[in-house]
Amino acid sequence: MTDASRSTAQFDAEQVGYKQTLGGRQVQMIAIGGAIGTGLFLGSASRLHSNGPALLISYVVTGLVAYFLMRALGELVLYRTSSGAFVSWMREFFGEKGAYVTGWLYWLNWALTGTTELSAVGVYVRKWAPHMPAWLTALIALIVVLVVNMLSAKMFGEFEFWASVLKVGAIVLFLIVGIVVVVGGVHLGTHQAGFSNLWNNPGGFWPTADPYHWYGPILVMSGVVFAYSAIELVGVAAGEMKDPEKEVPKAVKAVIFRIGVFYCGSILLLCAMLPTRQYGATEPIESPFVTVFDKLGLSGMADVINVVLIVAAMSSLNSGLYSTGRVLRSLGMSFQAPQFTIKMNRGGVPWAGIALTAVVYVLGIVLNAVTPEKAFNIALEAAAVGVVFTWSTIFLCQLRLRQLVNRGVIPPGKFQAPGYPWTSLFGLAFLIFVIVAMAIDGWISNPDYSDKTDFWVVVGGIPIIFAAITVGWFFVRDKVSENTNGQLQSIWAGK
Repeated sequence: MTDASRSTAQFDAEQVGYKQTLGGRQVQMIAIGGAIGTGLFLGSASRLHSNGPALLISYVVTGLVAYFLMRALGELVLYRTSSGAFVSWMREFFGEKGAYVTGWLYWLNWALTGTTELSAVGVYVRKWAPHMPAWLTALIALIVVLVVNMLSAKMFGEFEFWASVLKVGAIVLFLIVGIVVVVGGVHLGTHQAGFSNLWNNPGGFWPTADPYHWYGPILVMSGVVFAYSAIELVGVAAGEMKDPEKEVPKAVKAVIFRIGVFYCGSILLLCAMLPTRQYGATEPIESPFVTVFDKLGLSGMADVINVVLIVAAMSSLNSGLYSTGRVLRSLGMSFQAPQFTIKMNRGGVPWAGIALTAVVYVLGIVLNAVTPEKAFNIALEAAAVGVVFTWSTIFLCQLRLRQLVNRGVIPPGKFQAPGYPWTSLFGLAFLIFVIVAMAIDGWISNPDYSDKTDFWVVVGGIPIIFAAITVGWFFVRDKVSENTNGQLQSIWAGK
């Protein structure tokens, strides 16, 4: 048996039981929806407030890295499609321990992200039902997305399709209104819109005087990475696509357009319509899109944006349950997670892994009711670290795959990423910078030691997380070794 055929035999077992039910319509909208979430609708407010129009540069640079990531992901998907995605590729190219670390960090990322999204749903619903307990709203939202995920991958795809339709529709509406307002020089209150606001903004395009800092747009890229998170979901969904060889390249190639139009286009128009200090100036922070419509006298649009915010949060929850269920099953198949996580229902849904993540979300709801806001800031920053690590594994796997291809060990793929190895190396260097920037920003932006959240997450949280994962590996290593007949290294070791 050749190395290539042995690779197929060893890893194809992870796909047994899944049903390829996701069509092109759903795949394209999942890809679009993955790039539009609360990071744009809500998170951009505080970033605009603190950094000025130069935030546009932050989104462009991070968007370029996101495009490099998707091209690397596309190459991996068309080499070998798997619902285990980066966990399965790490197992093949870097061995069992690499897969174990990748899988559990990805799960931790979504576990933390999900609890904060549930909290967000509670906050958004209070606009219409101020006396409704936030925990009850969050629980209802969790039950809805849990039912959707348990039915079938097709139901997940339908939910994401319509969620993406609503999100994209809201962005397109804003872009149309924004272009009319900016080109027409419409007044928003006492301020006249226009592209000249990009450099006439108080402090200029890249403000440096107090209360701004010259390094703000550079260090804020760590937060922008989190805003782009979930675009990698296409890699997980590929395992249940009807025709991944056709749909994945289309989805990947469209990413740069979506990022350019939806993210960078929106930030550009927001900067051109109002002074950036007017965004994120309220407590609690409101969406910058709501701020614009209020200034235009279209306060009714605030309700529409609020609906979109709720949908965006539930879409994130939906994606978290979907992806962690598949990743946990991949870990369970190799005895790196509890064995019950491999269980599937008749619809081809890994229900046990989904249920495990849902239990953690319930604990998050309880936490939401009894802990201060700082705990959730920590959860958000720790989730951002998880995103950075997941993206790093994609770049690393693509580099190793192409190395084996160039050595003639693996046949060339049909959708190779351009610019090898420089695009992936640039992506890795950027992600290392993001972690360093988180620590620096956390240290210098808050005078009190207890408020240096980003700093403590990096210098304290990362070592603790990896220590816990290392301890866990020692507990499962013997079972993993027995399952693989002692083959803990990559099957390509030495190639």
